[in-house]
Formats: sequence, C-alpha cells, structure tokens
Amino acid sequence: MADLQVVGGVKKLNNQNYNTWSTCIMSYMQGHDLWEVVKGTETKQPEAEDNNGNLRKWKIKAGKAMFVLKTTVQEDILEHIRDISTPKEAWDTLLALFSKKNDTKLQLLENELLSVSQRDMTIPQFFHKVKSTCREITELDPQSQISETRMKRIIIHGLKQEFRSFITAIQG
Repeated sequence: MADLQVVGGVKKLNNQNYNTWSTCIMSYMQGHDLWEVVKGTETKQPEAEDNNGNLRKWKIKAGKAMFVLKTTVQEDILEHIRDISTPKEAWDTLLALFSKKNDTKLQLLENELLSVSQRDMTIPQFFHKVKSTCREITELDPQSQISETRMKRIIIHGLKQEFRSFITAIQG
C-alpha cells in the first residue's frame, strides 16, 4: 500500500487515472518550483555554466522533476520514460501516450461504465467512479458525451440492492 502513494498522496499513474494524476503532479511541481523545467520557460538545458550557476541549478531542478515523474508511475508505464533525459520529454511522452483518441480504450471505458456497481464502495466513492469514467469518455471522444440523465440512470442501476426499495419509492 505504501508504494501507491509516493508524492503528496498522489496515486501512481496507471492506465485509468492519467487525468487525475497529471492534474495533481502539475500542482505538486508548481508548488515545488519544478514546473518551469517541465512545461515552462526553462525546458531546455543551458548550454554552459554561467556566473550564477544556472546550468547546475537547472540540472538539480530537472533531476527532481524526473524523480517525481519516474516515481509516480507504475512500472509498466515507467518503461516509456525510463531512458528519457529531460522532464519536458518525459511529460510530453506521457501526454501523448494517454491523450490519444484510442477506440479500444473508449470501448473499455464504456463497457466499464455499463457494468459498474457499488459493491464495497461508499456512495460518494461510487458517484465519483461513475462521474470520472464519464469524464474520461468525454475527454477521449467529445461526441460520446454522457448526459446527466443517463449518468443518473447508471448510478441508480449500480446501487446496492438495499437501496432498491428507496429508489422505487422515489420513482413511483
């Protein structure tokens, strides 16, 4: 369990949580003055050391950013960035890997959404699961946006059996 949360309580990047992971890691890096070497004005390594030690400072920041990126992804995803030398390249590689419109991923998400059920989740966890899956589907394919009415039907359908009488009373 300890290896799931490395930086600031952020769960490691896996095949289902890119949007949440990237939002959290971006905030983390901004808060630790590392974002400039990832997507800001300092993405390229200075060519030579100057009197202010900018090359050394850049290498330290880039090293810290790479550490954050490499330690907050699962091992199978690490393979995609293992040999990359700059934080910008690593970030862009992960972005390209997870932001492609991928019909297979879209189909998997839609199947997951249709079969989702509350099981051992609390109601807020279950609602979050449905909403985040719907958001992922919309991000992959804006044409497949799921209406709020359909989302409510999916949530009602997936609730535990103990809520059926309550739902029937409300709907009746």
